[in-house]
Amino acid sequence: MAFVTRFAPSPTGPLHLGHAYSAILAHDMARAVGGRFLLRMEDTDLERCRPEYDALIQEDLSWLGLTWDGPIHRQAQHVSGYNTRLEALERKGLLYPCSCTRSDIRAALAAPQEGVAFNVYPGTCHERGIHTRRPGDALRLNLAAALEVLAGTDLSFLETGPAHAGQHRVDPGQAQRQIGDVVLSRKGEDIVAYFLVSAFDDADQGVTHVIRGEDLFDFTPIQVILQHLFGLPTPTYHHHRLIRDDQGKRLAKRDDSRALQKYRAEGAKPSDIRRMVGLPNP
Repeated sequence: MAFVTRFAPSPTGPLHLGHAYSAILAHDMARAVGGRFLLRMEDTDLERCRPEYDALIQEDLSWLGLTWDGPIHRQAQHVSGYNTRLEALERKGLLYPCSCTRSDIRAALAAPQEGVAFNVYPGTCHERGIHTRRPGDALRLNLAAALEVLAGTDLSFLETGPAHAGQHRVDPGQAQRQIGDVVLSRKGEDIVAYFLVSAFDDADQGVTHVIRGEDLFDFTPIQVILQHLFGLPTPTYHHHRLIRDDQGKRLAKRDDSRALQKYRAEGAKPSDIRRMVGLPNP
């Protein structure tokens, strides 16, 4: 089977050293076995994503010497398709509308961050029928009902990253306690949850290996559950170490002092970046 992986940044700011590590690692792993490396823009948050950051990401990756196969996949161009596929869950009675705090719902739709667990939903709107949906309501997955549909299914995935290597199996009881009824979309804003659209895109693009930061490991079970609900393949996962600042915190978009753009302006070479993140030069 061909090795296909991807780098999927959000164009909401400049790439930093942590992005460089993830992109280089995925690129090198693919090229080492004659595989494919794809570039995907997770740009469904239209309030924060900017075309200038999209262009800068491409510039930074090219400067690093990375090449990607095929056209760039931009999620904002496929939102209607994501919503259409969600209708399958609606027909199965696995979704319900939620009108809880707008800010909480928007936060739940974003890619999770290190140290931030799922805010397990207390079930305030759990008994609402889909017919009660109002403009601005979110759609939540009825996880208990979804797990009933998947009863007897082997919800396992293979992890090859250094911290969690091995075969893992999703525990339904633990998933309900630690994940709960997650938000999948918010109508009217064309925002679809990170872990849902990435599952769709990985399947549609034939991704066989998902290479990403270890802060996302705990969120893999919900993606495995969604993959099985939609009949999608489960890729192999590789959660790598994070690049941290001097205080041990994971780098974020706000860390402009570690932006690749700044290093380039100061005369750094791609080999310097590889050395700084602990990766060999090709």
